[in-house]
Amino acid sequence: MTGEDIMGFVAGALVTFSLVPQIIRVFTLKSAREISMLFTGLMLAGILMWLGYGIFKSLFPVILWNAIGALLVSMLLYAKLRYGR
Repeated sequence: MTGEDIMGFVAGALVTFSLVPQIIRVFTLKSAREISMLFTGLMLAGILMWLGYGIFKSLFPVILWNAIGALLVSMLLYAKLRYGR
């Protein structure tokens, strides 16, 4: 594994898992009023595009972290739809 690969894995992990505290907070408080629906939708669309790019280019770190990121943002979108009012 090259230094570039390691940097890709670490960067992807940091960006992806930065969503976790927000998701925990929303589900704990049962409130997502402060979460923007536009932000969440654009974030999910962007992550899915990056996932597609990673698949086409066979870039494992991009595939891994964007697949996990898509799951996490989907959870945030669910929370926004459920608790956003």
